[in-house]
Amino acid sequence: MDIIQNGINGELVTSNSATQVPVFNPATGEVSAQLPISTAAEVDAAVAAAKAALPAWANLPPLKRAAFMFKFKQLLDDNAQEIARAISKEHGKTHPDALGELQRGIEIVDYACGIPGLLKGEFSRNVGPSIDTHSDRQPLGVVAGITPFNFPAMVPMWMFPIAVMCGNTFVLKPSERDPSAPMLIWELFQQAGFPAGVFNIVHGDKSAVDRLLDHSDVKAISFVGSTPIAEYIYSRGTAAGKRVQALGGAKNHMIIMPDADMDQVADALMGAGYGSAGERCMAISVAVPIGEETADRLVATLKPRVEALKIGPATDDDAEMGPVITKMHQEKVLGYIDQGVKEGAELVVDGRGFNLQGYENGYYVGGTLFDKVTTDMVIYKEEIFGPVLQVARATDYETAIDMINKHEYGNGTAIFTRDGDAARNFADRIEVGMVGINVPIPVPVAYHSFGGWKRSSFGDHGIYGEEGIHFYTRLKTVTTRWPKGIKSGAAFAFPT
Repeated sequence: MDIIQNGINGELVTSNSATQVPVFNPATGEVSAQLPISTAAEVDAAVAAAKAALPAWANLPPLKRAAFMFKFKQLLDDNAQEIARAISKEHGKTHPDALGELQRGIEIVDYACGIPGLLKGEFSRNVGPSIDTHSDRQPLGVVAGITPFNFPAMVPMWMFPIAVMCGNTFVLKPSERDPSAPMLIWELFQQAGFPAGVFNIVHGDKSAVDRLLDHSDVKAISFVGSTPIAEYIYSRGTAAGKRVQALGGAKNHMIIMPDADMDQVADALMGAGYGSAGERCMAISVAVPIGEETADRLVATLKPRVEALKIGPATDDDAEMGPVITKMHQEKVLGYIDQGVKEGAELVVDGRGFNLQGYENGYYVGGTLFDKVTTDMVIYKEEIFGPVLQVARATDYETAIDMINKHEYGNGTAIFTRDGDAARNFADRIEVGMVGINVPIPVPVAYHSFGGWKRSSFGDHGIYGEEGIHFYTRLKTVTTRWPKGIKSGAAFAFPT
């Protein structure tokens, strides 16, 4: 049985903790590894290693930092298959889905390689008589990241590549449920030649999170997870004087206009609703067709596709969707389906009772489709995070806009239409951070930034892209005048 180790100061370190939790293969229900819950002293050791590495790393020219990152990117490319297999084994997503996740993370690494240009400041000559001003973005110090189970490779790479390229050192606390992919990535980071202590991993639970939130040497925290935890991270972290970005949950809607190509819409909803078993913060979980005729066509088109969804382990090349992450989460998702039936939603395709021969102990939920969901239902209000797609009919476009804008979450949304006026109006008026026009999952590319609105995000900066550069740096402005240009005599008025 594998024991998951920490990565501290460039070395693999076995925890001394007496408390361990199992890591499961969700496709089979079998235990694949044991993960020790690190002690407070081990969290402190990771922070201390990052703090010790900080001065030399922060003073290294950005071009030299980038040289390490280029090597790291090549190692990620060379080992992509192995990392994807580790993701699939512990998360359950299909191999192509795992490779896609990793590729989006590598794109952030690629962006971070351009750090010499990204950190360039501004310069103004002669802002006053013989006075020049320049600005500079400088690192914060030791920063930390707390990442979720649903993207064990991509989300950490939303954080640490940009953080360390900005001159910070980093401590990662990944999810306890699928820790192997982050550890493989950490090992490649060391192989790339980065100095020891620049990037550290410490495993743990809430006690490790709280230790990082309260630690005086940690200057900033990045988090991705559920909204209740994001709000907790933001409140406790900012109370401790830290800079915090905390990305939370979602309930993403897609408006379907009457002029939309229904086959394209159905294909988009299948991928966006059931890909990765719906365990994505950018999954489309609510389809909002405009008008009864549009809704009837949508449900009729979706129903056979959902019934034909190919579900299986990642080792099955034909599988389109795998299991959910844990037995507990499986029961939670099934409970939401029960709740929807109880509330009066029309269950068009029932994913309860799905059983895969040979994998009876796996954590599978069949693709589920509800129709005639209303905004007062629990299944509409709450994030299910499973393969449950809901159709919430709207009588007209204005009703659909109002529905989305009134929801507490504002992470992602989409509209499918051929009407450019409707698309532009939607993009302008919708109170959501990331918008897709005929794009079901509008996750921004690496050189833009990811961030939701309302209760989907806490903090002033989005993650990665230019927003990431700003989050992991502080602005310093220097105004310069040399003695030759200084007139004698004190000036008591405010300088102009």
